[in-house]
Amino acid sequence: MAYRFRTGGADLPSRLTRVAQLLGRLPGVGEKTAMRFALFLATVDESTARDMGAEVGALRDYVRPCHLCGNIAESEAPGEPAMCTVCSDTRRDSSLLCVVARVQDLLAIERSGAMRGRYFVLGKLLSPLEGISADDLPLGQLRAKIRDPEAPVKEILVATPPSVDGEATALLLARELTPLGVRVTRIASGIPHGGDLEYADQVTLGRAIEGRKNL
Repeated sequence: MAYRFRTGGADLPSRLTRVAQLLGRLPGVGEKTAMRFALFLATVDESTARDMGAEVGALRDYVRPCHLCGNIAESEAPGEPAMCTVCSDTRRDSSLLCVVARVQDLLAIERSGAMRGRYFVLGKLLSPLEGISADDLPLGQLRAKIRDPEAPVKEILVATPPSVDGEATALLLARELTPLGVRVTRIASGIPHGGDLEYADQVTLGRAIEGRKNL
């Protein structure tokens, strides 16, 4: 979204406005916040702005998707393939592969500490309304990873979000991957810790009951 940054009768420097407009493209950053950031960079110690500019530029040169799973990773040199810390960790269970939609989902699962297998990032979800079909998903790369003779996969844990697109993608993955002879499982969904049943939606409450286990 492009902002005009109205300031009454005072005209702002065009370069300052341009930086504010670029900062306004960041998620969750509104017009006032973008201008506050731009003014800070223009008036703070010069090294701060220059260091930030250099690091942002280097970010696009060295940080890229892992060539094995799609997680965020850092390469040794610009343009070279990158391997993430998960794929380089030999202690991981290579027989368990968790499929997620985004890197943010992967990071959230990692914070839980409950997943000790490896990951595969789809990058998008099946969404007919947005024109995303099965052909747009990296299913071929996923199949190749499952069939890797050096690290054979026995279970696929589908961890797509419990949304319409996430569920459609999960069903597609189950249909496409089950014939490969692997076990395809789905993350459970239920009542969040500390939540009240009164405010739970019907789908979440129903799945919580279906996924019940012995005490």
